[in-house]
Amino acid sequence: MKNNKVVLAYSGGLDTSFCLKKLIDEGFDVHPILINTGGFTKSDLKLIKYNSKVIGSNNFQCIDAEKDFYQKIIRFLVYGNILKNSTYPLSVSSERIIQAIEIIKYAKKIKASSIAHGSTGAGNDQVRFDLIFQILSSDIKVITPIRDNKISRDEEISFLKKNGIELNWDEKKYSINKGLWGTSIGGKETLGSRHNIPENAYPSKVNKKKEENITLTFKKGEIVAVNNIKASPIENIKKIEKIASKFGVGRDTHVGDTIIGIKGRVGFEAAAPILIIKAHHLLEKHTLTKWQLIYKEQLCINYGLLLHEGQYLDPVMRDMEEFLISSQKNVSGDVFIKLNPYRYELIGIKSKFDLMDSKFGNYGEMNKKWSADDVKGFIKILSNQNKIYQKINKND
Repeated sequence: MKNNKVVLAYSGGLDTSFCLKKLIDEGFDVHPILINTGGFTKSDLKLIKYNSKVIGSNNFQCIDAEKDFYQKIIRFLVYGNILKNSTYPLSVSSERIIQAIEIIKYAKKIKASSIAHGSTGAGNDQVRFDLIFQILSSDIKVITPIRDNKISRDEEISFLKKNGIELNWDEKKYSINKGLWGTSIGGKETLGSRHNIPENAYPSKVNKKKEENITLTFKKGEIVAVNNIKASPIENIKKIEKIASKFGVGRDTHVGDTIIGIKGRVGFEAAAPILIIKAHHLLEKHTLTKWQLIYKEQLCINYGLLLHEGQYLDPVMRDMEEFLISSQKNVSGDVFIKLNPYRYELIGIKSKFDLMDSKFGNYGEMNKKWSADDVKGFIKILSNQNKIYQKINKND
């Protein structure tokens, strides 16, 4: 008998719900699976499972991949201070990597012949998913009903309604993807270049009016405490998000080059990622040498780009991660931050590895470990190369 078992990457949203019903109608044995990389409550997961039954499947599975997401992805995004185009903390693109890997593992486990997902032909996710699927199992067929048939959102809703399935998708004006490392928001405003996401589109609401201080503690680059209370990095991320999102911190609109060559815009809120990355970067400025900072910045631009474009499985990523781990040896200490509505200030740091040690000198004030003659000689030698060039090339 022909194997018609399909694993469907399922989130419970409009696109994957359409795919679920469509594939069932076409006679496939569909196994919807949700890879939870954070952002879902127990009630969310319960509702998603219920909706999958309403659509016609009793095979729904949820795999908790939050710890893997942190260990394999997020901590390196922090080590690297990675913000795409100096703006976006790779909230969705980083999730998709772990989701794709877990989906292919599950497909192999249940001996499925195919994997399906709800990507369109105009986004990055189709590339991220398919790349990893092909690399890890080129024999498994990939089915993409929306991409292959260029199905519009209105057509999806109409199809589901005709089949007696009405779950109020037409009332949702914005596409929201919430995860441990931030929330992305897409809507009519992000389809063009002129307007940004309105206040009421953000899931979190700003209700803090007075300034508040927060202390983030790092140990070898990882966030180990918030306001001097120790917890796991995952719990600390959630705690920071809960505190800072009430100030509207971490909101922005990202404009970037997609893998398929067109420009794309997306709104996002990522209070915890932005604060953690900015605080970590400040701590590194105090604890790393000039050349560590320079080489690290160049490497991390490429690390973020490769991750964004789905190239996570290339061995060069493991090489870069070894460098990042090594660079964090002395990145430990406290970072002090002041929160206000819609803004934050990095106040300063405290670390036993702080290279800004006053016994060597105070910038612009006092030299303590060298003399005036030392500096004069240093400047004379430093000028030699350019002095020679200017003498030889007088006419220039």
